[in-house]
Amino acid sequence: MAERVRVGTRGSPLALRQAELVAEGLRRAWPGLVVELVPIRTSGDELANASLATVGGKGLFVKEIEEALLERRVDLAVHSLKDLPAGVPEGLVLAAFPEREDPRDVLVSRSAEGLRRLPAGARIGTSSLRRKLQLLAGRPDLVVEPIRGNVETRLRKLDEAAYDAIVLAAAGLRRLGLTPAGATTLGLDEMLPAVGQGTLAVEAREEDEATRRLIAALDHGETRTATVAERTFLAAMGGTCTTPLAAYARYEAGRLVLSAFVATPDGSRCLRDAQILNKGTPADLGQIVADRMLAKGAAEIIAAGQVG
Repeated sequence: MAERVRVGTRGSPLALRQAELVAEGLRRAWPGLVVELVPIRTSGDELANASLATVGGKGLFVKEIEEALLERRVDLAVHSLKDLPAGVPEGLVLAAFPEREDPRDVLVSRSAEGLRRLPAGARIGTSSLRRKLQLLAGRPDLVVEPIRGNVETRLRKLDEAAYDAIVLAAAGLRRLGLTPAGATTLGLDEMLPAVGQGTLAVEAREEDEATRRLIAALDHGETRTATVAERTFLAAMGGTCTTPLAAYARYEAGRLVLSAFVATPDGSRCLRDAQILNKGTPADLGQIVADRMLAKGAAEIIAAGQVG
């Protein structure tokens, strides 16, 4: 067994906390193992004030980390799964998915009001088209404006009255131990999560069997099942990290359910679907939902959202 592993991660407080959660899990599973965090600055960090939709999408947050992994400067990498494109570079593999945190989104408002009680014309901060279009579907009167920065920066901008409310991932708040005043968890009928939201992905080199054996101790069965369904859907749809697309798989009464949403960037067309896995694999469920939505015109919707 390896005596030391180097973990590649972004350097933001949330990314470091997520990497440390993985490190803690490895230390528990393998007493005596030395785990070192290696912060890596990514293109997404360099372009902190740019719109992700115009500079290449969320894949910018993983490119340099995956390069470090391939170049053997780190032994494994920890990512927010929702930041990962549908494909993984050749030579790498998503080796483990620790148990998923709350996948829902949270509305944090200065008035401590939920979405339905915000005043007309309220200014909401989010740079996610997925969030923007679902907000406007329920409240077309809202003014949704972009916001960038880490969780703490966004909360500060809210405190400074730059916005009436902002939308954040529940998982990020929980992992950072933050319970901001005015926080209201959005129901799935109000806001369907991004593919992989709340899930961490532990990535390794495909040929590095020793490290993969270490990581396997962290893998959570139900989280992996949901991940397979959601990412199969994402790949089959041909969506990118800038496509207004959502998918959420979970167990209900012992059966796997996948709900999905896709829209044009202007919100003029949107599709929703939900299916239960009656037979087959989680990947089959992801493909079935994608096929149903593509048959209803999702390809044209996605084409309308391609950037560049």
